Amino acid sequence: MKPKKTTKDTELSNDANLNADLPTSKTKLKAEADAQQALGVKLSALSKDKLNKLNLPEELLTAVLDTKKITANGAIRRHRQYLGRLMRDVDTAPIIEQLSRWEGKNTAENAYFHGLERWRDRLISEPNALSEFMALHPSTDSQQLRALIRNAQKEHLANKPPKSSREIFKLLREITSSGTSVDSAESDESEAE
Repeated sequence: MKPKKTTKDTELSNDANLNADLPTSKTKLKAEADAQQALGVKLSALSKDKLNKLNLPEELLTAVLDTKKITANGAIRRHRQYLGRLMRDVDTAPIIEQLSRWEGKNTAENAYFHGLERWRDRLISEPNALSEFMALHPSTDSQQLRALIRNAQKEHLANKPPKSSREIFKLLREITSSGTSVDSAESDESEAE
């Protein structure tokens, strides 16, 4: 037996049908327009090469490139609104997806460089760090690395520019780019402690 529908159930289903027929609220439309305008501003911060990789429509690409030329505050505001209007005609999902991929890549790259910086600082300040690094990367030219570490320590004591420290960073980047990642090496050492 089917349960008997009450008037309350009927009213709720009618309300749902009415909401589906109503146009989108002004608040929601404004929020969407603001999001598209913000996306346009994000696009204007990208380099020309990255913009070309996004395969934007010609009119939008021209407008984004023109954004970089505008300096007056009122003109910038009007141009951002124009970008938002142009963004309404474009499918923004692939653009947002690509931007998030690029941001994720930069985050991973930054973490990699921070790991290299930590290794460089450890090599300069800790006497045991060189043997740990050599254990992780046995193909490294230890004589060259030792000389750079000594020079970096002398430069630090003499308050000279950190030329050797930069050289150590470059060498570490060369060594780790061909082999294991810096993060896995650091996680191995933290587990050992």
